[in-house]
Amino acid sequence: MIIAIPTNGNLLSQHFGRCRTYTFFDIDGENREISAERTEVPPVHEPGVLPAWIAEMGGSVVITGGMGPRAIQLFEQRGIQIVLGAPNVSPREAAEAFLAGNLQTGDSSCNHGDHENGGGHHCR
Repeated sequence: MIIAIPTNGNLLSQHFGRCRTYTFFDIDGENREISAERTEVPPVHEPGVLPAWIAEMGGSVVITGGMGPRAIQLFEQRGIQIVLGAPNVSPREAAEAFLAGNLQTGDSSCNHGDHENGGGHHCR
């Protein structure tokens, strides 16, 4: 398993598509522990690019604060699990909490709104 976490500085980004880097954690499946960590600069954010890139990087789980419904659909089509509403903590802390089964999550911090009826894009 490889966990991908969008990051800004040393913290989990609240929006997967607007981050400077991604931190990838290779997970030892036998004891569910982090065996390797690397940081990568993502390609330019355009529809469909990041799900394909994360899949190419071997990602099987994405932990983020928020993501729009279309992106969620694109990840799910690739068999990548999405964990939304993650807190603004270090990526390692988020990955370790996820592996331990105690990552506190909530609603997605990203609301793309209903653009056709005057709604807009808002991420906390």
